[in-house]
Amino acid sequence: MPRRQGYALLIALVAGTAALAAAVAFAGSLLFSGTGTGTRPKPGAVPDPRSVARTPAAPAHSTGLWAATWTAAPVTGVTDSYNSSALNRRTVRNVVHTSIGGDAARITLSNAFGTRPLVMDRVTVNTRPVTFAGAATVTVAAGGQIVSDPVTVPVPADSDLVVTLRTPTAQGPVTVHERSHQTSYVDTAWGTRRTDGWRYLTAVDVHTRTAAGTIAVIGDSLTAGTGSSLDTNSRWPDVLADRLGGRYGVVNAGIAGNRILRDGRGVRASARFDRDVLDVAGVKTVVIALGINDVQQSPQETDPQRIADGLRAMTLRAHARGLQVVGATLMPYEGYATWTPGSNDVRERVNALIRAGGIFDSVIDFDAAARDPYRPTRLLPAYDSGDHLHLNDAGYRQLGSMVDLTTLVHEQPTSDQL
Repeated sequence: MPRRQGYALLIALVAGTAALAAAVAFAGSLLFSGTGTGTRPKPGAVPDPRSVARTPAAPAHSTGLWAATWTAAPVTGVTDSYNSSALNRRTVRNVVHTSIGGDAARITLSNAFGTRPLVMDRVTVNTRPVTFAGAATVTVAAGGQIVSDPVTVPVPADSDLVVTLRTPTAQGPVTVHERSHQTSYVDTAWGTRRTDGWRYLTAVDVHTRTAAGTIAVIGDSLTAGTGSSLDTNSRWPDVLADRLGGRYGVVNAGIAGNRILRDGRGVRASARFDRDVLDVAGVKTVVIALGINDVQQSPQETDPQRIADGLRAMTLRAHARGLQVVGATLMPYEGYATWTPGSNDVRERVNALIRAGGIFDSVIDFDAAARDPYRPTRLLPAYDSGDHLHLNDAGYRQLGSMVDLTTLVHEQPTSDQL
C-alpha cells in the first residue's frame, strides 16, 4: 500500500478475518512470551516492563525474529476533556504507520506518567484480541510499561495499523505522545473525537521472516516531523523507511522540544536513550539527530564541547550494545525567534566537532543539505515550513533521501532470520 494513502480504518475492519485464517497456520509457532524470553509466562505473571525488546530474537524453534515496526516516545501525562471520570470504558483508537511487516505482533503499553495503576480490559490490533500473560485484562503499574503476548495478525509493511485500547476508568494522567502528525480517535460519551496524540501505546513489534532488524532514530521536533503535513507520513524517518523497502524497520523516537543535556519537552535524550533506543526490538543501528534545542532553547548551552560530549556519551552506550551510530549535523535557523549570532556560533562549532569525527561512526550532513547556499545561517526557502526552524514536506523528503544507506546497513540477514 502506498505510504501516503490513509487506509487505516479499512485495514482495521478487514484484518480480523484474515487474522483468523492465519491463526490456524501460525498458532504452533507462537509458544513464546510477549517479553521475547522464549518461555511462556506463568499464569497471572506480569512481564517485567524493563524487558521490552532486550531479547529481540525469536526462540530457536521459530524462524524469523522480533523487530520493531513502529515506536513513539512517551512525552508527558495529560488530563484533558477525554479523561473525565464520567467517561467510563473510554476507547482509544491509535492509528500508527508500519515500516516493516510480519505475521504476528506484540505491543507495549506505557503508564510512564500515570500516578495510579492503569487498567485495560480490551485491547486489539486491527480488531484481533490481544492478551497479556494469557489474560484479556491487564494492569500497568504507575510509572511502568508492559509488553503483550504475541497475537497472530498479518501486519503489512508501509501501512496503517489500528491499535484499540479500552479502559474501564478514564482517570489520568494519560501517558501520551502529543503532536504525532497522525489522526487517531477517542470514543467518548459525546461521540468520537479526533486527536493528534498517541495514548498509552509506545511500540509495535512484528515477527518477521524478511526484515533483518530495525534502525532506531532519536531526535527532536525535526525528527518528530513538526511542519510536515498531517496524515501523510512525511517525516524524514518515514522517507528513509520507504527507501529501505521493508528490509529494515525504521522507528521514530523524536520528541518536539527535546534536548540532550536538560529536561525540557519530554525527558532529556541522554536519560531516555535506553528506553527509547537501545531497548527497541531488533535494533541494529542508531541514528542521533539532536542538539539544536540545547543551542536555541532557554537556558541556551554556550559550550559546544558539552553538547559534543553528550552526543559522544550516547554513542559509547550504543557501542556497548554492539550497535553502530550515525549522527546528524545541526541545521540553521536564522529568522526563528530565539536565533542570535552567538547561538549560531555555538551551532557551527558543534557541527565542526561532529564533522571532525570521534563522536559518531558516520555523519549525515543535514546542515549542508538544508541551508541556503547564499545565506548559510538560514534554511533554504524551498525547505522552510515558514517558521525558519522546521522543515516542510519537501525539506524532510530531502533529509530522508540523502541518508547513505551503506552507513546504516552493513550486514546481510543470517539464515535464521529468513
